[in-house]
Amino acid sequence: MSAEVLIAFCTCPDLNVGERIANALVTEGLAACVNLLPAITSVYLWKGEMQRDSEVLLMVKTTQIRLPELTDRVRQLHPYQLPEVIAVPIRGGLPDYLQWVITCTSPD
Repeated sequence: MSAEVLIAFCTCPDLNVGERIANALVTEGLAACVNLLPAITSVYLWKGEMQRDSEVLLMVKTTQIRLPELTDRVRQLHPYQLPEVIAVPIRGGLPDYLQWVITCTSPD
């Protein structure tokens, strides 16, 4: 069961954007839960220049089957030219919680 549950990460420029994306993902059944971690600092190269930005990190609980739709939806809603969407598999956890994620994100 746990092999199909993922945590997807997405950075956003501010809390308003993060909440808007999180609400859409949960409402649309693409995520069971989204945690918003405010006040992170991202350091990265963009178009050859060093950047340092304050951002909000979304930790999105979803499933492998919903990841393509989730990624497309983030691209539609996100203001960045190249939004971060990366996912890692869950290797274990409370079985009832993992089942809840699967149930919440199962297409009708």
